[in-house]
Amino acid sequence: MSQTIAKIAVSAATYWIDKPYDYLVPEELREQVRPGVRVSVPFSRGNRRAEGIVLSVSDRSEHQKLKPLLEVCDREPVLTESQLRLALFMRERFFCTVYEAVKAILPAGVWLDEKGRQRAKDKTVLMARLSVPSEDAAVIAENKRRRSPQQSALLELLCSFEALPLRDLLTHTGASRQSFKALQTQELVELYEREVYRRPEVFDGEVQPLPVLNREQEAAFGGLSELALSGKAGCALLFGVTGSGKTSVYIHLIHQQLQRGKSCILLVPEIALTPQMLHTFSSHFGDEIAVLHSSLSTGERYDEWKRIRAGKARVVIGTRSAVFAPVKELGLIIIDEEQEESYKSENSPRYHARDVAKYLCAQAGTLLLLGSATPDIESRYLADTGRYAFFTLQERYNDHALPEVKIVDMKRELRHGNNGDISEALRSELQKNIAQGEQSILFINRRGANKLISCVDCGFTYKCPNCSVSLTYHSVNRRLRCHYCGHSRRIDEVCPDCGGELRYLGTGTQRVEEELHEIFPDIEILRMDTDSVSPVGSHEPLFERFREENIPIMVGTQMVTKGLNFDNVTLVGVLDADQSLYASDYRAGERTFSLITQVVGRSGRGSKPGRAVIQTYTPENQTIRQAAAQDYESFYRSELELRRLQNAPPLCTMFALTGSGQNEEQVFHCMRELRDLIRTSVKDVPGTTLLGPAPLSVVKVNNRFRYRVTVTTQDSRTVRRILAQTIMTCSQDKRYKGVSVFADNDPSD
Repeated sequence: MSQTIAKIAVSAATYWIDKPYDYLVPEELREQVRPGVRVSVPFSRGNRRAEGIVLSVSDRSEHQKLKPLLEVCDREPVLTESQLRLALFMRERFFCTVYEAVKAILPAGVWLDEKGRQRAKDKTVLMARLSVPSEDAAVIAENKRRRSPQQSALLELLCSFEALPLRDLLTHTGASRQSFKALQTQELVELYEREVYRRPEVFDGEVQPLPVLNREQEAAFGGLSELALSGKAGCALLFGVTGSGKTSVYIHLIHQQLQRGKSCILLVPEIALTPQMLHTFSSHFGDEIAVLHSSLSTGERYDEWKRIRAGKARVVIGTRSAVFAPVKELGLIIIDEEQEESYKSENSPRYHARDVAKYLCAQAGTLLLLGSATPDIESRYLADTGRYAFFTLQERYNDHALPEVKIVDMKRELRHGNNGDISEALRSELQKNIAQGEQSILFINRRGANKLISCVDCGFTYKCPNCSVSLTYHSVNRRLRCHYCGHSRRIDEVCPDCGGELRYLGTGTQRVEEELHEIFPDIEILRMDTDSVSPVGSHEPLFERFREENIPIMVGTQMVTKGLNFDNVTLVGVLDADQSLYASDYRAGERTFSLITQVVGRSGRGSKPGRAVIQTYTPENQTIRQAAAQDYESFYRSELELRRLQNAPPLCTMFALTGSGQNEEQVFHCMRELRDLIRTSVKDVPGTTLLGPAPLSVVKVNNRFRYRVTVTTQDSRTVRRILAQTIMTCSQDKRYKGVSVFADNDPSD
């Protein structure tokens, strides 16, 4: 009898030994072993039990001696063949193992705990129904009315319904469980279990008609519709100023795909935006909507995944990982605010949702639509060069004007004796808004109260013992905290070194909130940052409070800068606009421009005109002036020229190889040897340059030192293969045991 061989990706295999491993399938398991099911296998010399996923099944192997597969964990495959191909694509593209890719594709509820049990179980409800025809049951109920009134009531109610939850049936009739059991004994009723879905939010309103498009939106929809219906894979960029109504175009495109029996995925950058998008789209598509993001419980996320997989939800809205939703008949993927760095995963697999979406659309022959008021420079460049189709919305919807923007020089404020974080101009505008009953949003991209605490006499500063950063002061609990590793400690009354006075330097959201309370003692202020919204699902209640209670001022970090619509917000203040300009990253200017433009765009989205005040210590800076003018095209041209001088993306492909370990010297030597190996391998690849090894801007995190080698090239496929091989070589070198090396395509910092 021929043998059955399964090729399996094993969870215990590290990147440098990751490959399909052959296992012999025992005869009693042959019917259960199929591509996409998870199995338990013995792995390594010690035959440790490890989890694996079956990639393929055949009847031959290159190896003579094979270990037998131990157990099959799934009754049905958890991955389709197309998802297995996606996992293999991710392995090659993002320098990860197949199993790491599979972990990203599947929701947490599917995975097994340490005892081998699935983390999320199917939720069921005990249902009751008649075992006899309803006409017969009605006659029996009438005969029991005097003798057994509870049994009669149970039968009468069940005559009106196909089935009812047992709990509801007993509650509505007032009958006891014993009465129901008596009917069971008489074989008049029966119980069965029905699966129900744990839903994060269920739409219960009336479905609204599609929004009316203006002339610009109609033109964009017409062009995008033609691409979406062509049956060919493609990518389009929709560039629309803030408030131009890109969402209305999305709704029309999704409606068109649903009419064709297709499914759609809409990605948003922040969890905070999901409830608002969900409400908007549910009002048009009802229960067709499913939502996926990390704030859902494990059970909710698992059940939404099951609904999508079963084809019961054809519109998926979610954050980065929703790109893996197992939709039926994919017709369209939309990435809103596509420039946001939250679409890039910081952990292995270090994928960008846009790259995964491109692969999925290429496989399905569908359209990928990227939408933004401040497109990623790479996306705009690809539109410029004809790789992407390009559509624009130049005017705000209903002809509302863009906010009037004022730039305030904070150096002048200091010279005039104002040492606070709120300039006189911004204070005056806030007072005006409060008097008129209008709302304001203030943005500062730093949480906590103070960035740095320093001794006036000796210059002492509090440093994190685990990371090479200063501790940030949080005034709410009077503690210092590291925003990298989480270390915290209480603050001293005086300098612990010399007993001198401690000075509080730098500003965060908590300090701004305190200063606003001092200026406007009787005014309610809402703070939005990760310290105030860390509990699951707490974004939405805070935004609802701001809207419903008309709270005058909201102070927040990046979560208040994009995608939010508040009709009564007529003033936006940007504090410390220079903060992100001078980061050690070629994208610093782009991020600054995007943040300022997006937050300024929150103002004046209703019928009232909007204003914005940008506070800066460098008012002459070109990027800040372009953002104030909402002049993306001018910024794009100047930024692209700068990228040419830097030899940076989108004019090339960039890879970063990062090594980390507890011994700094060992990490440095490992990365230097890795650089030399790469340099030898790429000498015949034109247009390839290497930089480093250099320490990261924060060189030590959690007691691990980090060094990086940066590679830029025009031939990404060849270089990617070389980098993968080099990492495997260095990772197996015993001299560098304890040094972890990983590669990242187009690093985010």
